[in-house]
Amino acid sequence: MYWFIFLSNNLIVHKNGESIEIPQGNEPPTETAPWTTIQELPDCEGIPCRAYTLRTPPKEGLPEGFTTIDLRSSYYSLPYTLYNMAGKAAELLYWDSNTKYCGVCGAPMKRHTAISKRCTNCGKEVWPQVSPAIIVRILKAKKVDSNGQILEPEKILLVHARNFRRSDYFGLVAGFVETGETLEECVRREVREEVHLEIDNIRYFASQPWPYPCGIMIGFTADYKSGTMQLQDEELTMGGWYTKDSLPHIPDKMSIARRLIDDWALNHH
Repeated sequence: MYWFIFLSNNLIVHKNGESIEIPQGNEPPTETAPWTTIQELPDCEGIPCRAYTLRTPPKEGLPEGFTTIDLRSSYYSLPYTLYNMAGKAAELLYWDSNTKYCGVCGAPMKRHTAISKRCTNCGKEVWPQVSPAIIVRILKAKKVDSNGQILEPEKILLVHARNFRRSDYFGLVAGFVETGETLEECVRREVREEVHLEIDNIRYFASQPWPYPCGIMIGFTADYKSGTMQLQDEELTMGGWYTKDSLPHIPDKMSIARRLIDDWALNHH
């Protein structure tokens, strides 16, 4: 059995030389309290999975050979299936910690299934919720003369958001989906709000679970239609059009933003 254990939002792992592993065993590898919720997860490649949170570090410290790692960083050290399961575990544990009491009557909630709770008083039932967000690469078509000679190559719009963890890289326009709008409407709205541009030909690219804490990123491509870029000051600090040969620092490979940029750089002409 795999054990996905979190301490201060970090994943507890077993260090094996230069590599890390998710702890395995029939019993939890650390001491648990009477109030500890053991979260049931789907099997991972035929192996059962469980998860729980430690509120405080064990008095005796972590077992020998164990350490902690940031969930984002674990992407580069774990097989993707285990990283993805760790993300699912983090989301479900977050949901559990934020649904102790009924939002209707305030009574305690009781676990009903592995992914649902029911109010002990009014019967209100709740499930984990996911916050969808869009992310979009906006492309400006290349310019050619009457002889087909390229005057300007195709360009991609990159922006620096105020909430980026690093100050020296650029990403894509992104934002959360609001109630009552389609994904495509969200793409158009976010582009208008953040860079004041009009776009066309919106098409789906791919999606990615984003367990920070409970999201899913839905990637799109769109074509620049019209407008002069004006940055939304509350959200963005910089932005511009870039060619494949002039790209600034871009997000790490774990993100769908990087996949969108890399795909454009490799496959578009």
